[in-house]
Amino acid sequence: MTPSPWTLPEPMLTEPVSSPDLPVGWAAEPKWDGYRAGLLVGRDGRVAVRSRRGAEMAPAFPEIVRAAQQLGEGCALDGELVVWEAGRLAFGRLQRRLASRGARAEQAAREWPAHFVAFDLLHNGAKDLTGWSYARRRAALEELFAGLPAAGTLALCPSTTDPAVAREWLGWTAAGMEGLCFKRLEERYLPGQRTWHKYKVRITTEAVVGAVTGTPAAPSALLLGRWDQDGQLRYVGRTTTLNPALAHDIGQRLTPAQAGHSWTGWTFSAGWGSRDTLDVRLVEPEVVLEVSADTARDSAGHWRHPVRAHRIRIDLHPHDLPPP
Repeated sequence: MTPSPWTLPEPMLTEPVSSPDLPVGWAAEPKWDGYRAGLLVGRDGRVAVRSRRGAEMAPAFPEIVRAAQQLGEGCALDGELVVWEAGRLAFGRLQRRLASRGARAEQAAREWPAHFVAFDLLHNGAKDLTGWSYARRRAALEELFAGLPAAGTLALCPSTTDPAVAREWLGWTAAGMEGLCFKRLEERYLPGQRTWHKYKVRITTEAVVGAVTGTPAAPSALLLGRWDQDGQLRYVGRTTTLNPALAHDIGQRLTPAQAGHSWTGWTFSAGWGSRDTLDVRLVEPEVVLEVSADTARDSAGHWRHPVRAHRIRIDLHPHDLPPP
Protein backbone atom coordinates (compact mmCIF):
# COMPACT_ATOMS: atom_id res chain seq x y z
CA MET A 1 0.00 0.00 0.00
CA THR A 2 1.35 3.44 -0.94
CA PRO A 3 1.75 5.76 2.10
CA SER A 4 -0.55 8.78 2.06
CA PRO A 5 1.10 12.11 1.23
CA TRP A 6 -0.98 13.60 4.05
CA THR A 7 0.77 11.73 6.86
CA LEU A 8 4.31 11.71 8.22
CA PRO A 9 6.01 8.31 8.46
CA GLU A 10 7.66 7.24 11.69
CA PRO A 11 11.17 8.75 11.71
CA MET A 12 14.23 6.72 10.82
CA LEU A 13 16.61 6.46 13.79
CA THR A 14 20.34 6.34 14.50
CA GLU A 15 22.68 3.87 16.19
CA PRO A 16 25.77 5.18 18.05
CA VAL A 17 29.20 4.34 16.64
CA SER A 18 32.64 4.91 18.15
CA SER A 19 34.54 5.96 15.02
CA PRO A 20 34.30 9.36 13.30
CA ASP A 21 35.59 7.90 10.02
CA LEU A 22 33.20 8.12 7.08
CA PRO A 23 32.72 4.64 5.58
CA VAL A 24 32.88 4.07 1.83
CA GLY A 25 29.41 4.14 0.32
CA TRP A 26 28.02 6.44 3.02
CA ALA A 27 27.33 10.17 3.32
CA ALA A 28 27.97 12.31 6.40
CA GLU A 29 25.84 15.14 7.80
CA PRO A 30 26.42 17.37 10.83
CA LYS A 31 24.53 16.27 13.95
CA TRP A 32 22.56 19.28 15.22
CA ASP A 33 21.78 20.11 18.86
CA GLY A 34 18.05 20.67 18.45
CA TYR A 35 14.70 18.87 18.24
CA ARG A 36 14.16 16.15 15.66
CA ALA A 37 11.00 17.05 13.74
CA GLY A 38 8.95 16.10 10.73
CA LEU A 39 7.34 18.84 8.65
CA LEU A 40 4.29 18.19 6.47
CA VAL A 41 2.32 20.56 4.24
CA GLY A 42 -1.13 19.03 4.07
CA ARG A 43 -4.34 19.81 2.23
CA ASP A 44 -5.14 23.51 1.81
CA GLY A 45 -1.60 24.36 2.92
CA ARG A 46 -2.09 23.32 6.55
CA VAL A 47 1.30 22.69 8.12
CA ALA A 48 2.17 20.07 10.74
CA VAL A 49 5.46 20.11 12.68
CA ARG A 50 5.73 16.94 14.73
CA SER A 51 8.27 15.66 17.24
CA ARG A 52 9.87 12.25 16.99
CA ARG A 53 7.11 10.86 19.24
CA GLY A 54 4.30 12.55 17.32
CA ALA A 55 3.65 15.65 19.45
CA GLU A 56 2.36 18.61 17.44
CA MET A 57 4.75 21.58 17.69
CA ALA A 58 3.49 23.86 14.91
CA PRO A 59 1.67 26.34 17.24
CA ALA A 60 4.97 27.09 19.00
CA PHE A 61 6.81 27.92 15.76
CA PRO A 62 4.64 30.21 13.61
CA GLU A 63 7.65 31.36 11.55
CA ILE A 64 8.30 27.75 10.49
CA VAL A 65 4.64 27.33 9.53
CA ARG A 66 4.72 30.48 7.38
CA ALA A 67 7.96 29.47 5.68
CA ALA A 68 6.61 26.00 4.90
CA GLN A 69 3.73 27.43 2.85
CA GLN A 70 6.12 27.85 -0.09
CA LEU A 71 6.82 24.12 -0.26
CA GLY A 72 3.49 23.06 -1.74
CA GLU A 73 0.84 20.53 -0.68
CA GLY A 74 2.05 17.03 0.07
CA CYS A 75 5.65 18.01 0.83
CA ALA A 76 7.06 16.13 3.82
CA LEU A 77 10.52 16.78 5.26
CA ASP A 78 12.58 15.17 8.00
CA GLY A 79 14.91 17.48 9.89
CA GLU A 80 15.86 19.34 13.04
CA LEU A 81 14.46 22.45 14.72
CA VAL A 82 17.25 24.72 16.01
CA VAL A 83 17.64 28.16 17.59
CA TRP A 84 20.85 30.19 17.37
CA GLU A 85 22.13 32.57 20.05
CA ALA A 86 25.40 34.52 19.70
CA GLY A 87 26.68 32.18 17.00
CA ARG A 88 25.91 28.98 18.93
CA LEU A 89 23.01 26.56 18.96
CA ALA A 90 20.86 27.39 21.99
CA PHE A 91 18.93 24.30 23.06
CA GLY A 92 17.58 26.04 26.17
CA ARG A 93 15.97 28.79 24.07
CA LEU A 94 14.44 26.17 21.81
CA GLN A 95 13.13 24.22 24.80
CA ARG A 96 11.43 27.28 26.28
CA ARG A 97 9.79 28.09 22.96
CA LEU A 98 7.86 24.81 23.01
CA ALA A 99 5.56 26.14 25.74
CA SER A 100 4.59 29.31 23.82
CA ARG A 101 1.35 29.72 21.90
CA GLY A 102 -0.51 32.54 20.14
CA ALA A 103 0.84 36.04 20.78
CA ARG A 104 3.58 34.62 23.02
CA ALA A 105 4.75 32.35 20.22
CA GLU A 106 4.87 35.27 17.80
CA GLN A 107 6.89 37.32 20.28
CA ALA A 108 9.27 34.40 20.86
CA ALA A 109 9.65 34.00 17.09
CA ARG A 110 10.82 37.60 16.84
CA GLU A 111 13.21 37.36 19.80
CA TRP A 112 14.59 33.84 19.24
CA PRO A 113 13.72 32.76 15.67
CA ALA A 114 13.89 29.06 14.92
CA HIS A 115 15.12 27.33 11.77
CA PHE A 116 14.07 24.01 10.33
CA VAL A 117 17.19 22.25 9.02
CA ALA A 118 15.98 19.69 6.46
CA PHE A 119 18.03 16.55 5.87
CA ASP A 120 15.52 14.32 4.06
CA LEU A 121 12.63 14.59 1.62
CA LEU A 122 9.96 11.93 2.24
CA HIS A 123 7.08 13.08 0.03
CA ASN A 124 7.02 15.58 -2.82
CA GLY A 125 3.45 16.38 -3.77
CA ALA A 126 1.65 13.07 -4.26
CA LYS A 127 4.97 11.24 -4.82
CA ASP A 128 6.27 8.95 -2.04
CA LEU A 129 10.09 9.08 -1.90
CA THR A 130 10.69 6.76 1.06
CA GLY A 131 11.40 3.83 -1.27
CA TRP A 132 14.14 5.80 -3.03
CA SER A 133 17.81 5.55 -2.06
CA TYR A 134 19.32 8.22 0.18
CA ALA A 135 21.37 9.51 -2.76
CA ARG A 136 18.27 9.92 -4.92
CA ARG A 137 16.25 11.52 -2.10
CA ARG A 138 19.15 13.88 -1.40
CA ALA A 139 19.27 15.01 -5.03
CA ALA A 140 15.52 15.71 -4.92
CA LEU A 141 15.93 17.62 -1.64
CA GLU A 142 18.69 19.79 -3.11
CA GLU A 143 16.54 20.49 -6.17
CA LEU A 144 13.66 21.54 -3.89
CA PHE A 145 15.88 23.91 -1.89
CA ALA A 146 17.41 25.42 -5.01
CA GLY A 147 14.13 27.30 -5.40
CA LEU A 148 13.99 28.59 -1.81
CA PRO A 149 15.67 31.65 -0.23
CA ALA A 150 19.28 30.80 0.67
CA ALA A 151 19.11 32.46 4.10
CA GLY A 152 15.50 31.62 4.93
CA THR A 153 13.82 29.97 7.92
CA LEU A 154 14.04 26.63 6.08
CA ALA A 155 17.66 25.51 5.73
CA LEU A 156 19.29 22.64 3.85
CA CYS A 157 21.51 20.40 5.97
CA PRO A 158 24.99 19.92 4.47
CA SER A 159 25.89 16.46 3.20
CA THR A 160 29.21 15.07 1.96
CA THR A 161 30.85 11.87 0.79
CA ASP A 162 34.32 13.38 1.31
CA PRO A 163 35.95 12.08 4.55
CA ALA A 164 38.12 15.22 4.80
CA VAL A 165 35.08 17.49 4.76
CA ALA A 166 33.34 15.34 7.37
CA ARG A 167 36.41 15.64 9.60
CA GLU A 168 36.30 19.42 9.24
CA TRP A 169 32.72 19.42 10.50
CA LEU A 170 33.89 17.86 13.76
CA GLY A 171 35.45 21.26 14.50
CA TRP A 172 32.01 22.86 14.57
CA THR A 173 31.43 21.77 18.18
CA ALA A 174 32.24 25.30 19.37
CA ALA A 175 28.98 26.32 17.68
CA GLY A 176 27.06 23.55 19.43
CA MET A 177 27.26 20.77 16.83
CA GLU A 178 27.24 17.36 18.49
CA GLY A 179 29.07 15.30 15.87
CA LEU A 180 28.18 13.48 12.65
CA CYS A 181 25.40 11.33 11.22
CA PHE A 182 26.29 8.66 8.65
CA LYS A 183 23.77 7.46 6.05
CA ARG A 184 24.21 4.69 3.50
CA LEU A 185 23.90 6.11 -0.02
CA GLU A 186 21.87 3.21 -1.42
CA GLU A 187 19.53 2.77 1.55
CA ARG A 188 15.86 3.63 1.35
CA TYR A 189 14.06 5.44 4.20
CA LEU A 190 13.22 2.82 6.86
CA PRO A 191 10.69 4.23 9.36
CA GLY A 192 11.49 3.35 12.98
CA GLN A 193 14.67 1.44 12.15
CA ARG A 194 18.11 2.30 13.58
CA THR A 195 20.26 1.89 10.51
CA TRP A 196 21.66 5.42 10.31
CA HIS A 197 24.79 5.88 12.43
CA LYS A 198 25.77 8.75 14.72
CA TYR A 199 29.13 9.75 16.12
CA LYS A 200 29.17 12.17 19.05
CA VAL A 201 32.21 14.28 19.84
CA ARG A 202 33.26 13.85 23.45
CA ILE A 203 35.55 15.99 25.58
CA THR A 204 37.54 15.06 28.68
CA THR A 205 37.25 17.43 31.62
CA GLU A 206 36.92 17.48 35.42
CA ALA A 207 34.26 18.23 38.02
CA VAL A 208 33.77 17.92 41.78
CA VAL A 209 31.58 15.23 43.35
CA GLY A 210 28.87 17.00 45.36
CA ALA A 211 26.26 14.28 45.83
CA VAL A 212 25.54 10.65 45.01
CA THR A 213 22.69 8.30 44.30
CA GLY A 214 23.00 5.25 46.49
CA THR A 215 25.16 5.95 49.53
CA PRO A 216 28.50 7.72 49.99
CA ALA A 217 30.14 4.36 50.77
CA ALA A 218 28.54 2.63 47.77
CA PRO A 219 27.63 5.26 45.17
CA SER A 220 25.62 4.33 42.11
CA ALA A 221 25.97 7.62 40.17
CA LEU A 222 27.57 10.96 40.99
CA LEU A 223 26.18 14.50 40.87
CA LEU A 224 28.88 16.93 39.83
CA GLY A 225 29.63 20.61 40.33
CA ARG A 226 32.23 23.33 40.07
CA TRP A 227 32.96 26.25 42.36
CA ASP A 228 31.86 29.61 41.02
CA GLN A 229 33.52 32.96 41.69
CA ASP A 230 31.18 33.60 44.64
CA GLY A 231 32.32 30.47 46.45
CA GLN A 232 29.19 28.41 45.69
CA LEU A 233 29.25 24.90 44.28
CA ARG A 234 27.23 25.04 41.05
CA TYR A 235 25.65 21.90 39.67
CA VAL A 236 26.93 20.95 36.19
CA GLY A 237 25.58 17.42 35.59
CA ARG A 238 25.66 13.80 36.65
CA THR A 239 27.33 10.58 35.62
CA THR A 240 26.04 7.37 34.18
CA THR A 241 25.98 4.38 36.54
CA LEU A 242 29.48 3.70 37.86
CA ASN A 243 31.27 0.44 37.21
CA PRO A 244 31.82 -1.56 40.43
CA ALA A 245 35.58 -1.00 40.66
CA LEU A 246 35.33 2.78 40.30
CA ALA A 247 32.33 2.93 42.65
CA HIS A 248 34.34 1.11 45.31
CA ASP A 249 37.35 3.39 44.86
CA ILE A 250 35.27 6.57 45.01
CA GLY A 251 33.22 5.30 47.94
CA GLN A 252 36.37 5.01 50.03
CA ARG A 253 37.10 8.71 49.51
CA LEU A 254 33.66 10.28 50.05
CA THR A 255 32.35 11.60 53.35
CA PRO A 256 28.76 12.67 54.13
CA ALA A 257 28.22 16.41 53.89
CA GLN A 258 28.45 18.63 56.93
CA ALA A 259 26.24 21.68 57.52
CA GLY A 260 26.48 24.45 54.96
CA HIS A 261 26.65 22.38 51.77
CA SER A 262 25.75 24.56 48.76
CA TRP A 263 23.08 22.08 47.65
CA THR A 264 21.23 21.78 50.96
CA GLY A 265 17.50 21.69 50.23
CA TRP A 266 17.95 21.20 46.50
CA THR A 267 16.06 18.61 44.44
CA PHE A 268 17.40 17.03 41.25
CA SER A 269 15.28 15.81 38.35
CA ALA A 270 15.50 12.17 37.38
CA GLY A 271 15.70 13.14 33.72
CA TRP A 272 14.74 15.62 31.02
CA GLY A 273 10.95 15.95 30.87
CA SER A 274 10.48 13.90 34.06
CA ARG A 275 8.70 15.15 37.17
CA ASP A 276 10.36 12.49 39.31
CA THR A 277 13.23 13.52 41.56
CA LEU A 278 16.40 11.64 42.39
CA ASP A 279 17.03 10.28 45.87
CA VAL A 280 20.47 11.76 46.56
CA ARG A 281 22.94 12.00 49.44
CA LEU A 282 25.09 15.11 49.75
CA VAL A 283 28.83 14.59 50.25
CA GLU A 284 31.69 16.89 51.08
CA PRO A 285 32.86 18.38 47.74
CA GLU A 286 36.45 17.17 48.06
CA VAL A 287 36.86 14.58 45.28
CA VAL A 288 37.76 15.70 41.73
CA LEU A 289 36.61 13.36 38.99
CA GLU A 290 37.76 13.14 35.37
CA VAL A 291 34.82 12.62 33.05
CA SER A 292 34.00 12.29 29.36
CA ALA A 293 31.09 14.41 28.13
CA ASP A 294 29.46 15.25 24.82
CA THR A 295 29.02 18.85 23.72
CA ALA A 296 25.30 19.28 24.46
CA ARG A 297 24.63 21.91 27.14
CA ASP A 298 21.43 23.54 28.40
CA SER A 299 20.94 27.28 28.89
CA ALA A 300 22.40 27.09 32.41
CA GLY A 301 25.58 25.43 31.14
CA HIS A 302 24.73 21.97 32.51
CA TRP A 303 25.63 18.84 30.57
CA ARG A 304 22.31 17.77 29.08
CA HIS A 305 23.29 14.10 28.93
CA PRO A 306 24.92 11.95 31.63
CA VAL A 307 28.72 11.98 31.51
CA ARG A 308 31.03 8.98 31.81
CA ALA A 309 33.23 8.79 34.89
CA HIS A 310 36.84 7.85 34.13
CA ARG A 311 39.02 8.24 37.21
CA ILE A 312 39.68 10.19 40.39
CA ARG A 313 42.11 13.08 39.99
CA ILE A 314 44.01 13.08 43.29
CA ASP A 315 46.47 15.56 41.77
CA LEU A 316 43.79 18.29 41.52
CA HIS A 317 42.15 20.38 44.23
CA PRO A 318 38.43 21.23 43.75
CA HIS A 319 39.28 24.91 43.49
CA ASP A 320 41.82 24.21 40.71
CA LEU A 321 38.93 23.76 38.28
CA PRO A 322 37.57 26.64 36.18
CA PRO A 323 34.19 28.07 37.19
CA PRO A 324 31.09 26.69 35.45
